[in-house]
Amino acid sequence: MMLISAGFRGVRGLSLVLVSTTFLAGCNLAPKYQKPSLPVGNAYPDDTHVPNEHADRAAADIGWESFFVDARLRALIDLTIRNNRDLRSQVGAIMEAQGQFQVQNASLFPTISTTGQGQYYAPSSNAGFSFAPGVGQSVAMLRYYSVGIGFSSYEVDLFGRIRNLTRQQAETALASEENARSVQITTVSQVATTYLQWLADRELLKITNDTLASQSETLRLTKMMYDRGSTDLLTLHQTETQVDQAAGYQAQYQRQVALDEHALQLLVGVPLPADLPPPAPFGQQTLLADLPAGLPSELLARRPDIRAAEHTLIGANADIGAARAAFFPRVTLTASEGVSSLQFRHLFTPGSEMWAISPSISLPIFTWGQNEGNLKIAKARRLQQIAAYEKSVQTAFREVSDALTGRETYLAQGQRLHDLVEASQGAYDLAKLRFDSGIDPYLTALTQQRNLYQAQQAFVTVELAKYQNLVTLYRALGGGWSQKTVESKAATHKNSAIR
Repeated sequence: MMLISAGFRGVRGLSLVLVSTTFLAGCNLAPKYQKPSLPVGNAYPDDTHVPNEHADRAAADIGWESFFVDARLRALIDLTIRNNRDLRSQVGAIMEAQGQFQVQNASLFPTISTTGQGQYYAPSSNAGFSFAPGVGQSVAMLRYYSVGIGFSSYEVDLFGRIRNLTRQQAETALASEENARSVQITTVSQVATTYLQWLADRELLKITNDTLASQSETLRLTKMMYDRGSTDLLTLHQTETQVDQAAGYQAQYQRQVALDEHALQLLVGVPLPADLPPPAPFGQQTLLADLPAGLPSELLARRPDIRAAEHTLIGANADIGAARAAFFPRVTLTASEGVSSLQFRHLFTPGSEMWAISPSISLPIFTWGQNEGNLKIAKARRLQQIAAYEKSVQTAFREVSDALTGRETYLAQGQRLHDLVEASQGAYDLAKLRFDSGIDPYLTALTQQRNLYQAQQAFVTVELAKYQNLVTLYRALGGGWSQKTVESKAATHKNSAIR
């Protein structure tokens, strides 16, 4: 690299070179970006929205602290956001993408450096150098000193190659941020879903414990009756069978509750604290039974995975511009200005200034298809990203549609199973009374008790699915990225800024 002066005149001359290159760079060969049309319908199926206190807000703007009212669940989500390893990994991915953007963006500007050097050269006596009498005849030494500032091999971005590569890296960084937000939304949903599963399994364990206690008492009384000859051996064995079956379910739900706690601990990322708030009763984790679904087009601005896919698509579009620019000449500059002298004491005196500008141009002639291949690759990647973007939109549409369909059917199914539990309880009470009165054999009461237990199990299972489906709808609509609820005007302004 040639050396240039650090003086004000050198800086002004170097600035003139940089300004002139800015005017030269202005062409952009990237195709104009056009957002793909929505490959889905204009409305969701089965969207029977019931207004509520959050009807004026999009579901994505409802903070998880407002959506979930269970204090224990809130504490678990807060711990998860601070300690979950997937979220920590995403933070690192964002930092890496931002660093890569900074590296690429720096290519738009020349790397300016200052150096100083001294050279000492002793030629041979046969090199042809002559010295004045009395000067340097005993020791033939050449000295050269220089100090300067400058840059080398700076590419003038005439056709937008570097700018498009920078745009691609910027979109990658933005996509990384959206991916991190998507991971947080998914993680919050996973914590809530696992927590609901834990509560449901505890509820099933409680029902099983109550059933086992009732059946154990019945077995005790039946044994007494058998010892007195008031009942037969078949009735005794039927009672024992029911107790053994309930004991098996008890062990199953005890295991499932423990596994749920392990899953929660993995999601949270740290051992669960002993001072967590007590859980709210099963089914009271959120006060909202309905969420505004809005229109499918709103998912484009709400779902971070869709926004990430679009950023990647825009980056692929910029890659085409960079590939096209490779077909055109590439201009590079090396510039220097500074001072030099054969004597160090004269280095900064008038007359020591020196400068140099070395432009170069390279034009591809025979690349043997390399540039054509790179352009074909860039276009193919854009086609892939278009398909990925459309698939992400279709996936989001299906997730919301499935959750909306589930919302209505789970409500109806839950009501029917609630009625079934009440009817089964009445049937069992009557069958037990008839058995105690000696009217019916124990088999009738045994059958009704089994029906009651199965109805209770089915009711809890459907209630779990209903609440988990509500959490899924919240996630599918983009909810869970913010702790606090975003006001409508703020959300509108934010979306305008993003788009």
